[in-house]
Amino acid sequence: MAASPVPAVLRSEWTKIRTVSSTTWTLISALVVTVALGAALSAVVNAQFGDLGPAERATFDPTYTSFSGMVLGQLAMVVFGVLVVGSEYSSGMIRTSLAAVPRRGVFLFGKVLVAGVLALVTGLVTGFLAFFLGQALLGSHRTGIGEPDVLRAVIGSGLYMALIALFSMGVAAMLRSSMLSLGILMPFFFLVSQILAAVPGTRTVARYFPDQAGRQIMQVVPDALNSTPAPYGPWQGLGIMVLWVAAALLGGYAVLRHRDA
Repeated sequence: MAASPVPAVLRSEWTKIRTVSSTTWTLISALVVTVALGAALSAVVNAQFGDLGPAERATFDPTYTSFSGMVLGQLAMVVFGVLVVGSEYSSGMIRTSLAAVPRRGVFLFGKVLVAGVLALVTGLVTGFLAFFLGQALLGSHRTGIGEPDVLRAVIGSGLYMALIALFSMGVAAMLRSSMLSLGILMPFFFLVSQILAAVPGTRTVARYFPDQAGRQIMQVVPDALNSTPAPYGPWQGLGIMVLWVAAALLGGYAVLRHRDA
């Protein structure tokens, strides 16, 4: 492994993820939940479109509607990212892993690369499935993949899911505990971020949270459903999310490097 550590580390990390059923099922859950909820809400919106107000109809975003299930689907990605890192600490395998790969930067890089690619592939498949099924159920209110900015939004949904997983990996590497990481991340993404983004007094700050900033990449209509537009564009929002991910991973590396297993 000393002569060519990275390929061996990548194979090892792939084996770990592939042979642990819980990590595989979290990826499947992310896909199923996101697509199913997006389809259900698209069907409901199509049936009740006439009940929307004039302003909401004028700013209706059929693309973003397809991704409505992302609010819950992203939680499965959080679990995936946490388990990839945290399960090694809870099982005690981290000592064996670091003994086999003493270069801790290489160890973390291999884990992040393998898990990140899996999360990205899952996210892209989820994004395209959610979009096409959602549009089919929106009937006459649908849009097409060839319309301006739609393909960007669909691909962006896959990038968003991958970044959620990577951010969760960084947090788990810092906290070195699956339970503690999930205890912080799950309520943050599902409750705290959503509530603060909905309250006028805290909305300005919440817009710069990783999930709130990143999901702008999935919007085609900036003020969808008559909401207040963000002070940045889709790619700028994704860039803010990338900064959060980078900070989390750097923090995880710092803890891994300076603390014993």
